[in-house]
Amino acid sequence: MAAQPAPRQTPLRMMLFNALRFEAGWLLCVLGGSWVAALTGAVLLGWHFWRCAQPGEWRFIAAFALLGLVLDGGLHLAGGFDFGEQTLIAGLLPLWLWMLWPLFATLVFHSLAWLWRYPLVAAVCGAISGPLSYLGGAALANVSLAPWLLPAQAVIWAALCWGISRYIQRLAASD
Repeated sequence: MAAQPAPRQTPLRMMLFNALRFEAGWLLCVLGGSWVAALTGAVLLGWHFWRCAQPGEWRFIAAFALLGLVLDGGLHLAGGFDFGEQTLIAGLLPLWLWMLWPLFATLVFHSLAWLWRYPLVAAVCGAISGPLSYLGGAALANVSLAPWLLPAQAVIWAALCWGISRYIQRLAASD
């Protein structure tokens, strides 16, 4: 992945707007399904790139989107998700679930920038909020989860958030 600039200071109102955009996008994607997710994702990502993104941030968001397809797609292939009759991207995931990955990535250099200074706190936050997000999304989108999936998601999101924290710290140190 190409080097990103270290996170810059973001005014509180912009951080809140960034977080609220993600939360609205999450809800629209989960409740609206894939067509709504395609439109929501296009609008929110377009806005982010136009108004908020740092130079080169698109690479991080694209890499995170691909990572989501690999991780959640692998968990689906392992039997972690049952999407019923929903249409899947490449036989792996519904578009609405995949779209949550690039939308989450829009938080990394903005409203979550403060978190990455604390790798252990980031890992704990990921271990808690990641599985809760999947649990809530599954309930709203009528997706069945295997009993082992939420503990696996806790480990995955703890590792992801710890990794993001270390990545951001290395970027800051290289400036």
